[in-house]
Amino acid sequence: MTSEDDPESYVEASERHAILTGLDKVFWAGQLGALVVGKAQVAYRAMSRDEEQDYDAVKTAMLYRLEINPEHYRCKFRAKKGAEERRPRLLLQLLCDLFGKWINLATYDREAVVDQIILEQFLDDSEGRTQQWV
Repeated sequence: MTSEDDPESYVEASERHAILTGLDKVFWAGQLGALVVGKAQVAYRAMSRDEEQDYDAVKTAMLYRLEINPEHYRCKFRAKKGAEERRPRLLLQLLCDLFGKWINLATYDREAVVDQIILEQFLDDSEGRTQQWV
């Protein structure tokens, strides 16, 4: 991984590679920790010996350190997209991917998702005093 790589894509590619090569999951954390740079590497090095052997804990710590979380995806979902991303098929795929990472449908019911999206849009469209009140 270089400093110019997308860390999340790198983690996903690392997982796919480990699965395709049949690498035992016991070794995933060490493999990932040895190959990351920057903030992800700082997060890995800050972990205890026990934690750094738990792949899920390593992945969570790295993504947390990189501020890649549901709020990150919500912002990307709501943000204005560039010209390249606005091609219809690409845009639809991007929005579906971001939405799936923003809202985990396994933990929310449909009504809760609808309420969340409407509340956010309401806040975006409201004036300052109303936003503070809500």
